[in-house]
Amino acid sequence: QVRLVESGGGSAQSGGSLRLSCAASGLIVSSNCMGWFRQAPGKEREGVASMRSGGIIIYADSVKGRFTISLDNAKNTLYLQMNSLKPEDTAMYYCATGPEWYCSLRRDSYNYWGQGTQVTVSS
Repeated sequence: QVRLVESGGGSAQSGGSLRLSCAASGLIVSSNCMGWFRQAPGKEREGVASMRSGGIIIYADSVKGRFTISLDNAKNTLYLQMNSLKPEDTAMYYCATGPEWYCSLRRDSYNYWGQGTQVTVSS
């Protein structure tokens, strides 16, 4: 049974940093497509970053140069390091996984989701 559990959300000032974690069970993170999504109130869920084997990474334009996706194989955990945070980064952040062959920032690339962790950035 696949399970994804996010943690690390919280509040930060504009320009600050947070690191999100996604502990996975029931799958091997390095053998699957792993992604981070976010959803702000009243907005659709959007892809932030994705990673698949071979170090192939995709970032949304809005976070390029500020966010870094990575994984720890030993801990079977996915991370999202968020630097230079902006108020518009405020959202619920979700970890997701799907088949590697269809890895992208599209929601339909993923078939398992975590419960989310809230990130709030104040100006």
